[in-house]
Amino acid sequence: MIEKSMTMKKILRNFLAGSALALLALPAAAIPHLHKDGDNIQLLVDGSPFTMRGGELGNSSSSSLDYMEVVWPKAEEMHLNTLLVPVYWELIEPQEGEFDFSLVQGLIERARREEQKLVFLWFGSWKNSMSTYVPSWVKRDSERFPRARSADGQPQEILSPFGPENVAADSRAFAALLRFIEKVDARRNTVLMVQVENEIGMLPSARDHHPLADRAFESEVPEVLLGYLDERRDKLEPELLDAWRSSDFSTSGSWAEVFGQGPAAEEIFTAWHFARYANAVAAAGKAEYPLPMYVNAALNRPGVKPGDYPSGGPLPHLMDVWKAAAPAVDLLVPDFYNPRFQHWNDRYTRQGDPLFIPEIRFTPDVGAKAMFAFGRYNTLGFSPFSIETGRDEARQSLRHSYELIAQLDEIIADGSIASEGVWLTKDKPQMTFQLGDYRFTARHELTLGWSPGADADQWPHAGAMVLQTGPEDFIVAGTGVVLTFASGEASEGASEGARAGIDVLYEGEFEDGEWQPGRRLNGDQSHQGRHLRIPDGEWQIQKLKLYRY
Repeated sequence: MIEKSMTMKKILRNFLAGSALALLALPAAAIPHLHKDGDNIQLLVDGSPFTMRGGELGNSSSSSLDYMEVVWPKAEEMHLNTLLVPVYWELIEPQEGEFDFSLVQGLIERARREEQKLVFLWFGSWKNSMSTYVPSWVKRDSERFPRARSADGQPQEILSPFGPENVAADSRAFAALLRFIEKVDARRNTVLMVQVENEIGMLPSARDHHPLADRAFESEVPEVLLGYLDERRDKLEPELLDAWRSSDFSTSGSWAEVFGQGPAAEEIFTAWHFARYANAVAAAGKAEYPLPMYVNAALNRPGVKPGDYPSGGPLPHLMDVWKAAAPAVDLLVPDFYNPRFQHWNDRYTRQGDPLFIPEIRFTPDVGAKAMFAFGRYNTLGFSPFSIETGRDEARQSLRHSYELIAQLDEIIADGSIASEGVWLTKDKPQMTFQLGDYRFTARHELTLGWSPGADADQWPHAGAMVLQTGPEDFIVAGTGVVLTFASGEASEGASEGARAGIDVLYEGEFEDGEWQPGRRLNGDQSHQGRHLRIPDGEWQIQKLKLYRY
């Protein structure tokens, strides 16, 4: 029996060794990456388009695996497929050169078990402009790791982007993180993207006034930047173009000589140096494991001066500077804490860049905004902030919208499908758009006056996506919307002055990508064929076929 047992152990040991060698011989899975096909840019994961139904954690939640126990079930309940999770420089490198990735490994392993993907947020040199997540050995040595200074010379809780030891130490730590992710995750693709820093920006002045910064501000504007701007002069953002016009588009000189005296030139200067710093960090990480990388911006408000908001971040009016300075950064993206949702989305996509919304205030309107973002902008992902602490009304809004988006994943991922998004409020109760040969008018359901609440000062946000799956075939998913239809441009077989009507209308759902029809809607449910309606407070998918008469 002993001899037989030893033989079985040897067989098992050889089997396991052979399995390990076979696994090593398998080709590595394709790294998650951004793929451009015409005007469409998608995130590919394991070779297929991936739509991030995301949620960002609160700043401290991922510092404890025990605390994360309350997060995983909430993520599942809200139909998330991706968690955006901070990784903290102060925790992974508590002593210089000594790295501890046990927390990162625990997050990756648990995410796999929960069938969640991860986007890591690198809280390195800056988080919300400040440098509170740097390790103690950085915080306590401001001679080696210089701090930014305000206009009156006061040191700030902000690492200066002009300190060579600052960027070197951050880059080494970030490279070590990406090297570890490659080691434990390259064959599994649990980690999809990485955010480099968080809401970079200078406060309380438009630029750093450290002596190193003062010397740089008096020096020549880099030829690389001026060449980039000159080559793309007809496409530049208007604010940057105006600042450059002040010098009659000079191609040499100091920052003030080229971009004028005042905060505009100081902010352009700040943007360049923050972007060069972020580029160095991103490039160091990509040399280890080239995941897609992005930098997020704290949005400014009308009439607020640089320095009163975080100056120099990847804001729309500075995107050209960031693109010239940071080629290793794949995406520049907005964080939303103000009401101008469509305005900022339009600004970030103006130059043909893809949209990604990694952070938005977790309020009851997030569901409607998600439908709009996926429908109009084909966003790579959408992610309310602090999803583990949101109130029930916000959680339900996100849960309902993500449930519909999950059902439509395959259709959304099809880059050939035309789509539009709808987002309506009491202040903006109607919009029009065209898909194919049909014109659509979308109105907030409360404009009908049939429902209680039409007289309220505020209306719940309504949102939908409309997907065109054939010349006359459409899928509408969302809440609180009424659609009416008209014949668009004349097409073959359509008589002059033709009108559009509903041929067939069903409610239903998709199961494993297959349409399961429910009620066939007509009569009162379609206002005798006049409209498609999804009532306020309900979340539905309806399948529509139009015709002309």
